[in-house]
Amino acid sequence: MNSSSFSCKTVKMVVSVVILLQFFISMEIVISSPSFFDRIIQLPGQPPVNFQQYSGYVTLDDKKQRALFYYFVEAEFNPASKPLVLWLNGGPGCSSLGVGAFSENGPFRPNGNVLVRNEYSWNKEANMLYLETPVGVGFSYTTETTSEDDDTATIGDKITARDNLVFLQRWFLKFPQYKHRDLFITGESYAGHYIPQLAELMIQFNKKDKLFNLKGIALGNPVLEFTTDFNSRAEFIWSHGLISDSTYNLFTSACNYS
Repeated sequence: MNSSSFSCKTVKMVVSVVILLQFFISMEIVISSPSFFDRIIQLPGQPPVNFQQYSGYVTLDDKKQRALFYYFVEAEFNPASKPLVLWLNGGPGCSSLGVGAFSENGPFRPNGNVLVRNEYSWNKEANMLYLETPVGVGFSYTTETTSEDDDTATIGDKITARDNLVFLQRWFLKFPQYKHRDLFITGESYAGHYIPQLAELMIQFNKKDKLFNLKGIALGNPVLEFTTDFNSRAEFIWSHGLISDSTYNLFTSACNYS
């Protein structure tokens, strides 16, 4: 064997070792990512896409095993430059996964046994985070047992707001690249309660530790205050020309709106 042949084989071997090392190092970096095990490779019946999807649980209380389920869809184009949008459905009890993500503004719609693209998906312009809240809604759960004296025995607005705040704090541990991203909270129906109360807790939290880069909130068809909401139906349909002035006057004179 001449020296040139030996040298050529040595170079090939060194290059192969370097490539293998680079591969294993890159794999270690990917697997060490906190969100690696939440990544969705492909949903059943899903068409090919060029964006990343994730889903999983964020534990709120390690001792009591309270956990909220999320579905996260990165923006279709250049997600690093797009804002983070948290979407909450209302109810109370509506699934942000089944309703928001797969019936309204998510990337897919069910069509028989397959999924089809939603041309109006919000992930064309934003990174969309769908949260099943409060615990007990959708895939979110709690295994704790409660007593009448326990403040978690009844899941109300205050507990839901607190849980949602803790969720986001811990979700950022899985996705640190979104920690200081422009953040918008959006939703509909009873989320008219969830969203403002969560936003208030974020503002209070930011006074101690600037974590949430909250830029705004958006409420669609919100439930804000029951008396005002339900007593405004006559005024709404009258203002849209669906009833006459005389019928509206009859409503306001005969019905007690106090």
